[in-house]
Amino acid sequence: MSNDAILVIKLGALGDFVQALGPMAAIRQHHDNAPVTCLTTAPYVDFARSTGFFDDVWEDTRPGRFNIIGWLALRRRLRSAGFKRVYDLQTSGRSGRYFNLFRPGPMPQWSGIASGCSHPHANPDRDLMHTIDRQVEQLKMAGIDAVPGPESVTGLAGLDADVSEFGLTGDYALLVPGGAPHRPDKRWGTDNYAHLALKLADKNIRSVLLGTGAEADSLARIKAQAPDALDLCGRTNLLQVAGLARHARLAIGNDTGPMHLVSALGCSSIVLYSNTSNPALCGQRGADVTILRKERLDDLGVEEVLAALKAG
Repeated sequence: MSNDAILVIKLGALGDFVQALGPMAAIRQHHDNAPVTCLTTAPYVDFARSTGFFDDVWEDTRPGRFNIIGWLALRRRLRSAGFKRVYDLQTSGRSGRYFNLFRPGPMPQWSGIASGCSHPHANPDRDLMHTIDRQVEQLKMAGIDAVPGPESVTGLAGLDADVSEFGLTGDYALLVPGGAPHRPDKRWGTDNYAHLALKLADKNIRSVLLGTGAEADSLARIKAQAPDALDLCGRTNLLQVAGLARHARLAIGNDTGPMHLVSALGCSSIVLYSNTSNPALCGQRGADVTILRKERLDDLGVEEVLAALKAG
C-alpha cells in the first residue's frame, strides 16, 4: 500500500455512520491522491463501499477481550498497511485500543482522542456537542476545514437500490416505528402509527412500514389496523432503504438509525423524540427535517404529527 495511505475508523451504529458521511467525504477530498481505507463492522461494509469514498473497506471482526489470536491478527493487518494517518471517527474505548496496536511504532498520525495521538480533538466539552459538529471540529484540528453537512454531501449516488420489487406506485410515506429493544421510551405507540397510517391513506398516501425482524410484532399490529399499509419488516437492506427514501413523499419515525439515513438523503422527515434523547446532541440532519419532542412520547398525539406534516 502507498506510504500516503489513509485509514478511517467508523464501526457503527447506523445513525452514527450516517452522521459521519460528511466527514468521510471531506477526508476523501483532502486526501484525493492517496488510497483511503475504511475499517467498519459487517453491517456497514456494503454501505461504506457504496459511498465511493474509499478505495478499500475492511471488516472489523471486533475480537473479544480474551481473543488473543484475533487481536494479533488485527495488529498485523494494521501495522503492515503502512498507514500514514488514521482518522478515528468512532472515538470509543475500542478504537482507542487500536491506536495502541501500532506500538512500539512506527506510529501513524492519528486524529481522535487516543492518549498520546498526534492530532487530538482537544476540546474538553466535546461530549456536549452534536455528533456532526464534534467531528467537524475534530477534522479542523487535523487540518481539514471544509466538511459538508448531510444535506450537501456529494457522491452519494451509490446509496441507492432498485425497489421496483415492492410494487409501489403513487405517493407513499415511510413509517419507522422501531428502535432499540432496551429503549421502549424512545418509541411512539403502535396504535398511534396505525392511526397515522389511516390518516395518511385518507390523503392518498400509502404507508410503508420499515423495521427489522425484531420489530415484526409491532409492525404486524400496525398492519392489522391499517391493512393498506405495506409491511416490509425484515425485507430491506440499507441500500434498499435509501432507494425507498429517494422516492418517498415523506418519512415519519422514532429516533432510530434508519431515520438518520432517510433524512440525510433529503427525504422530508419528521422525527419523534422523548426526553430520554437530546436532538441537540444526536438529532437527524438533512434538507427537510422536523423534530417533535415531548417529555413522554405517549403525550404526543397523531393530530400534532399531522399538523407538523402540514407545516412542512
